[in-house]
Amino acid sequence: MTVERARYGADAAAGLAGTLPQPFPRTIGPNATTYLQEVVDSGLTCNMIGRFEDAFAEEMGAEHCIATPGCTPALAVLACALDFEPGDEIIVSSATDYGTVQGIIRESYIPVFADTDAGTMISSAATIEPCITDRTRAILVVHMTGTICDMDPIVELAGKHGLFLYEDVCQAVFGEYRGRLAGSLSDAGAFSFDSEKTMGSDVGGCVVTNDDDLAERMRFIGHSRGGQMLEGFGRQHVVPGFAHRMPQCTAAVTLAQLEIIRPNVEQRDRMIRLLTEKLDEIPGITPLPIPDYMNVYSCWMTGFSVDAEAFTCTPDAFAQQVADAGIPGAGTGRYYLMPPALPFLTEKAEKKLHPYSMPPASREYTYSGDTCPNAQRFLESFVRWTSFCERYEPEHCDLAAQIVREVADRNR
Repeated sequence: MTVERARYGADAAAGLAGTLPQPFPRTIGPNATTYLQEVVDSGLTCNMIGRFEDAFAEEMGAEHCIATPGCTPALAVLACALDFEPGDEIIVSSATDYGTVQGIIRESYIPVFADTDAGTMISSAATIEPCITDRTRAILVVHMTGTICDMDPIVELAGKHGLFLYEDVCQAVFGEYRGRLAGSLSDAGAFSFDSEKTMGSDVGGCVVTNDDDLAERMRFIGHSRGGQMLEGFGRQHVVPGFAHRMPQCTAAVTLAQLEIIRPNVEQRDRMIRLLTEKLDEIPGITPLPIPDYMNVYSCWMTGFSVDAEAFTCTPDAFAQQVADAGIPGAGTGRYYLMPPALPFLTEKAEKKLHPYSMPPASREYTYSGDTCPNAQRFLESFVRWTSFCERYEPEHCDLAAQIVREVADRNR
């Protein structure tokens, strides 16, 4: 069978054309070459991974940082350390990426998709609470596009029900919520340093937490493959684990990227607020809302909603015209709606295959876009571009808004 495989990073961005800045080639921290040379000169004996973990934990104000080879492995390491039972439920935002739920699914937990707030790509306590059942064990919030969820009510909700709460911060690194960093607002936070992300390295990810036992379990199962050393025998694997360890050279590049991330995020914050103001002036166009509680908007992806009644073309045609006019990579993002993006879950639930068999499941499950109507409605008319980056200056915001305005006027 021949299929068109999904592409990521620079490979996915190859061939994009337009008049606005693009993330690639990435700006790399000036000390990257020095750190890489240290790895080589040491004959792979230097502890570059530990240096990165210590530096990132300090920046986050966290007790522990567990480095991984990517964002999907970071969330998988977290999932494998949770120690729930097959068939237990984890509530997740319905607007996200497969990497958010891959670890949940592999551990035979059941993802339950909470709707988003109307007109947004993020969930809230109000959309999460109706999903809580007697099998719910955790809540995984997703700070989609860099927009941080309103965490204080969610923390209160999780505490009320005794639920583990963690954050997918892959698109919101060093974003701030009421003066606190995304990823430090719950029991644990998972980050992405994949090449296309805000703190892009060659690849990479990590988890931060203040929970000593959780950190040790993540290292034991996620790094050491669940292997313990027995005298006179050697490695004995007491649980099925992983070798999701960040490579030394990735740690070197990521450490260098950490040293330049603050001005990167500050520039993104300034430019997305300016661009949002300009897009908001165009009739029929609604930019992504920026909540008042966000002190710093670490924007990775931006976009706007198209009022179908205001234009003669479809959102897909509008997006194509915007891309043709110079905004690289503009397009619709229906694939972020998880239920229809994961047909294998629908099949397993319908056929009652493990963990949807009863037991371990205690009820039947249905996966459909109709179960999260706000997210489905939003993504039908949302035009995004993932080429927004720290290279934007005010003139680029002017140009982007001009392009959108001209396409809008042409299609009224």
